[in-house]
Amino acid sequence: MGAVELSVGDLARSLDYYRGAIGLDVLHEGDGRADLGAGGRELLRLVEEPGAQPVHHNSGLFHFALLLPSRADLARWLAHASRDGVQLTGASDHVVSEALYLRDPDHHGIEIYADRPRETWEGQVAEKITSIPLDLDDIVRELDDPAEPFAGLAEGTTMGHVHLRVRDVPETIAFYRDVLGFDLMAEIPRQAAFLSAGGYHHHLGGNTWESAGQGQAPAGHATLRQFTVVLPSDTARDELAGRLEGVEDTDAGPVVRDPSGNALLLAA
Repeated sequence: MGAVELSVGDLARSLDYYRGAIGLDVLHEGDGRADLGAGGRELLRLVEEPGAQPVHHNSGLFHFALLLPSRADLARWLAHASRDGVQLTGASDHVVSEALYLRDPDHHGIEIYADRPRETWEGQVAEKITSIPLDLDDIVRELDDPAEPFAGLAEGTTMGHVHLRVRDVPETIAFYRDVLGFDLMAEIPRQAAFLSAGGYHHHLGGNTWESAGQGQAPAGHATLRQFTVVLPSDTARDELAGRLEGVEDTDAGPVVRDPSGNALLLAA
């Protein structure tokens, strides 16, 4: 997965949050837009739409998920959040991973997580993935000094997955599995689906959501503008784009929408 692009109501407010609370670096800023990342890798794009209001229904983003390189990196972030008063909205042990949840000032959902060792879940995702209470104290015990200064998200942080609000799970599976080619890793019938490439527990999630059938939120709301799916080569990207319907050619590359109206940028 590549960068996620969001609209925000106040760019300066969002940059303060993503730098101070989340720990991302600003890679570029100008003309009402900013690119943020970690270790020089772009992870997030923000586009200002002054006064845009949060979206509470409609299809769109449930959360984007920043995958940290190690459990110790998750512990460093958690210690920072505790010291500096960063408000969490949840914390879950998914067995395949350990995850912390937040919302930014525009109510965009964020997950910060670390994977459990792959050998403990590979090939068993459908049986293992779940949500149980997370032992925060055990995570912090990874650190010799929980008071060490927080220097931002670790180099090697990636966009681990993108979780969407969708209007219908079967049609979401039909698009991402049968058209794009992801593997279905786990499913809660008619409620949620988890899909991936290469045996990962999930690169994409989709949950049915109240009013998601209304499609994307109208203008004037802070929304998911698009997310990026990275193909292994230009040839693979062009082959996929060539067999899809409704592809829009943009300066960044081909963009297609899923059945719920969520926009995907295909990159290589």
